[in-house]
Amino acid sequence: MKLLNWVRFTWDLSKLPPIVSELPEHYQIGPATTEDENELRKVLSSAFVLDPTWSPAMGEVMLTIQSWLDHAFTSEKSTCLTLRHGSRIIGASVLSLDPQADNHLAPGPCILMEYRNRGFGTRLLESSFKLLRESALSRAIGIARENAPVARFLYTKFGGIAVPADFPRLLAAQPLVPAR
Repeated sequence: MKLLNWVRFTWDLSKLPPIVSELPEHYQIGPATTEDENELRKVLSSAFVLDPTWSPAMGEVMLTIQSWLDHAFTSEKSTCLTLRHGSRIIGASVLSLDPQADNHLAPGPCILMEYRNRGFGTRLLESSFKLLRESALSRAIGIARENAPVARFLYTKFGGIAVPADFPRLLAAQPLVPAR
């Protein structure tokens, strides 16, 4: 099995510009409720299940996702934002509010396939940074696969400083290919 290559992004939250963009009508970003938990598990899982890169390690990926959500609904130092189109959850971001955390975006913005490439990941990441800043964090950390779209396009859009990272928990049996 081949280890995936990881990148750790760091953002200085005091230097991020204020959020000025708005979502289209009928879309909103807000905190998740306990009633959202089952739907959130489906949304986050589908973001990974539909990416063939994760197939060889899908069992471990699913356990990791479940762990992130368990923590988001049971810890005061973790939360989850949802992106809704009307009443339907179409995206989510799980956040650690612990200043000492190794990863504040676990996972970062996940958007359902049919809603991608419309700027919703950008809006969700902006809202994630805003919440982290309001929680008195001075910096945020996010970990992504090297060459994944989130690492190549989204995280760099906000001036994230990237360095190679060791994150050996998830493995792939094939060479890394970018996710869609």
